[in-house]
Amino acid sequence: MIKLENVKKSFGKSEILKGVSVEVGQGDVTVIIGPSGSGKTTLLRCINFLERADEGKLTIGELSVDLKKCHKKEVLAVRRRSAFVFQNYSLFQNKTALGNVMEGLLVVQKKPKEEARRIAEEILEWVGLADRMDYYPVNLSGGQQQRVGIARAVALSPDVILFDEPTSALDPELVGETLELIKNVAKKGITMIVVTHEMSFAQDVASQVIFLDEGQVVESGTPKEIFGRPKNERTKQFLARIIPQDYIFTI
Repeated sequence: MIKLENVKKSFGKSEILKGVSVEVGQGDVTVIIGPSGSGKTTLLRCINFLERADEGKLTIGELSVDLKKCHKKEVLAVRRRSAFVFQNYSLFQNKTALGNVMEGLLVVQKKPKEEARRIAEEILEWVGLADRMDYYPVNLSGGQQQRVGIARAVALSPDVILFDEPTSALDPELVGETLELIKNVAKKGITMIVVTHEMSFAQDVASQVIFLDEGQVVESGTPKEIFGRPKNERTKQFLARIIPQDYIFTI
């Protein structure tokens, strides 16, 4: 179980997160939607300590930490339980696909090199890159790089994988195959929190959909509730702009 309580974050005078609370069940897929600038990415980054929250509490399983006051050991403990898939891939350019996937297994989990290599090879084959293991990122397409990023996350067997708009940097024809791969990750029963603008993906895969706007949770519920019977007027306005009106309320 992943639980966020009263998470707040400001940059200067701009209050980005205004006391966000979210609960994600074991094995569930929570999809966070909302307009640009609503705080979606900042929330993910606070979970993984890529940003330090100003206030809030995070619970992953039996581990609970104060997002503002926790020490280095607690930060490392959270990072060992979580993995992050970036929208811009964030691969090590001086390492092959295999090296990128092995890195976390070696450095974070301290696995023996041969075991790390075996796990990395199995996962890269699973994501369809068996013939690209020795390629460097510069020689891989955007879709292939994102597959490496997803493989890197899955290989760590984390308690939760955080996806930050994983298809936003891809060419349109590559979006579908990447979303299909993420659906396959979900079938493994891995707990996932996904920030995305892909509404069809949210409808198909999510256990829970959260609509975030101006740093606050406006509404949450099942895909059927959010896309079929949204209660909040702001949710209705947002969905009406991106999904045909006659489709939203007939799901």
